[in-house]
Amino acid sequence: MKKWLLSSILLAMFLTLAACSSSEETKSEETDKTTASEEQSAETEVAGEQSPVYPMTVSSTVASSESEDKGTINYEEVTFDKMPEKIAVFDYGFLDTLDALGVEGIVGVAKDSTLPAHLEAYSSDEYASIGGLKEPLLEDIAEMAPDVIFISGRQSAYYEELKEIAPVVFVGTSQDDYWNTFLASVDLAAELFGKEAEAKEYLAKFDSKLEEVKTLAGNYDTSLVTMYNEGKLSGFATNSRFGYIYDIYGFKPVTEDIEASSHGSNFGFEAILEFNPQVLFVIDRTAAIGGESNIDADMENDIVKKTEAYKNNHIIYLDGPLWYLSGGGLQSELAKIDEILAELK
Repeated sequence: MKKWLLSSILLAMFLTLAACSSSEETKSEETDKTTASEEQSAETEVAGEQSPVYPMTVSSTVASSESEDKGTINYEEVTFDKMPEKIAVFDYGFLDTLDALGVEGIVGVAKDSTLPAHLEAYSSDEYASIGGLKEPLLEDIAEMAPDVIFISGRQSAYYEELKEIAPVVFVGTSQDDYWNTFLASVDLAAELFGKEAEAKEYLAKFDSKLEEVKTLAGNYDTSLVTMYNEGKLSGFATNSRFGYIYDIYGFKPVTEDIEASSHGSNFGFEAILEFNPQVLFVIDRTAAIGGESNIDADMENDIVKKTEAYKNNHIIYLDGPLWYLSGGGLQSELAKIDEILAELK
């Protein structure tokens, strides 16, 4: 009887020790896994590879916009259950940002309009055409079955039709708040596609560039931004489409008395002479839309030759496609600053 009792006690002790050992091993494994996960997470954060959290709700860069055909268009928030894998992009500025951040999955772009030179790679057969900037190919886009469609002002009239195909997000800039809406579009791309670290690194390049252009702008008392279109001119003030040349770059406007408009206010050559800016910026819209431009001959006439800008060789012809079509992107906005620095240094 005593032998049986002793055997039972020994067996119980053995089972208890085995259970404790198994428990300790399990805890150890769990600890190792947690530690490995934390280390991997730390390494991922250092490498800038952050995984976005889905479902994710995003807002357009503006709440609404105006269309000549449809009036006021209000943009809805969009919720994504997972990261979009098939992307259709109309806005060249946003395409520029996606390209700069290394976002994959672009399947369709507005190839029927003039792609900016730095985005020429998207003209290849690898990317389908979704139409022109003002004329979407709705049936082609529907066949493509994208997970998201990014638009801006030129496609706003088709917002409802495009929404029937896929979620639509407006990523364009606002005329009266250009710089902040540009930054909002970058934030949207970075958050949606897990590119926060890349965006932060790229935006850091702007800090020194903006300081440099502001210092340069301080050398001049007056400036004027104009746009050339088939022999005619329009002017832009601070609260306009190109007002960031004054507001962000630091150039002083020769006048505030210019009506705000997406294509500028009518501005004759006599008005340029009357205001007589020290620096005259000219954006070539004709070249931007593929027309035959005579900008040099038209601008350097007898009237303009009397201005300080002409006499001091400070008429700055800005790249039409860059400024008129592809602004609002990480690469294009940096290129704009570089162009002015190169021309005025």
